[in-house]
Amino acid sequence: MTVIGYARVSTTDQDLSIQKVGLKAAGCEVIRAEKRSGTTTQGREELRTVLDFLRKGDVLMVTRIDRLARSIGDLQDIVRAIKARGASLRATEQPIDTGTAAGKCFLDMLGVFAEFETNLRRERQLEGIARAKAAGVYQGRPASIDAAQVRAMKAEGMGATEIAKALKIGRASVYRALEGA
Repeated sequence: MTVIGYARVSTTDQDLSIQKVGLKAAGCEVIRAEKRSGTTTQGREELRTVLDFLRKGDVLMVTRIDRLARSIGDLQDIVRAIKARGASLRATEQPIDTGTAAGKCFLDMLGVFAEFETNLRRERQLEGIARAKAAGVYQGRPASIDAAQVRAMKAEGMGATEIAKALKIGRASVYRALEGA
């Protein structure tokens, strides 16, 4: 039986060291870590590596369930993948052990709360953006393309592809600049 640790934070300016210390103290022989969003499993190569490496009797250890997934669907998919390999999931800071009925029940409840927290955060963010826009504070990212220059080049007879190459931008950006005229 191998105990494999998995640590994750969402942004590059966050620190993984607290999770790594906790996983090491829990007996993890191998610890894989990454700085990726937990709202999807897409692009999480370390998680994929861990899931591919698990063997019968192994344990995947995390500090908290929200480090593994932020949606109940992803969490259930990950747990099914772990179970299919004959391994189990445990958390150092939560009473979770998918080898027991109570642990599985608690896991599902925590997964629902992790997804709920993500949805609340997204709603608050959208509300804040709407308030900022209404107050004239939030106006989006400044334009990085000079639309007047694009129109001038078009007036000189240049095609969209030529303009895009000259300005080192995408053709779609050229068309958007021309539509805004």
